[in-house]
Amino acid sequence: MASAPPEPPDWLRFARALQSIAQAGLTYARDPYDRERYEQIRAVAAEIAATGTDAPAEVIRGFFASERGYLTPKLDVRAAVIVERRILLVQERDDGGWTMPGGWADIGESAAESVVRETREEAGIEVRAEKLIALFERERHGHPVHPEFSHKAFFACTPVGPDGSTPAEAPTPVPGPGPEITGAGFFTREDLPPLSLARVTREEIELAFTHRAHPELPTAFD
Repeated sequence: MASAPPEPPDWLRFARALQSIAQAGLTYARDPYDRERYEQIRAVAAEIAATGTDAPAEVIRGFFASERGYLTPKLDVRAAVIVERRILLVQERDDGGWTMPGGWADIGESAAESVVRETREEAGIEVRAEKLIALFERERHGHPVHPEFSHKAFFACTPVGPDGSTPAEAPTPVPGPGPEITGAGFFTREDLPPLSLARVTREEIELAFTHRAHPELPTAFD
């Protein structure tokens, strides 16, 4: 029997609950006085979230304010690009840790299109998404808490040529880090660099290698 997911800390539950109330109110309220009250609730949610993170309340408030419509989970997409028993990782500028290329899925793109774009922008490599390895709720898999609730989608991806084809004897592509990335390279599972745990864990990388060796495995999900 699978173990129960960890309970989020009280400050995070309170902040998310208040942000959800504020977001729904700001979406549907028409009275200006009601909207002012919901803005105040959002400000309180940001203050609570700031007590549990390193970010200033104003930064979190702006983050909350960027939401539109009814509040739903965000989707983080990650590309598992494994060539010759090595996985492609990029180094994040903000924390210096390494992760699979990826980021938030964009409006107007499918999740697979987003992961292809992110890999191109962050590592300079064209890929094709071949399989959805896993769809996880972020906090059930060892990631540090975050004010925003999100899901993570991991795709097995294959490097492709300029015409979209997969050469039979293609060498390992040479990555080139994008403007938001400070490094990019291929690593064996035995020699991983320090990871950006907010984005990827060793267990998720191990799962990518497992699916590479056994592509017949079904998609993992919570």
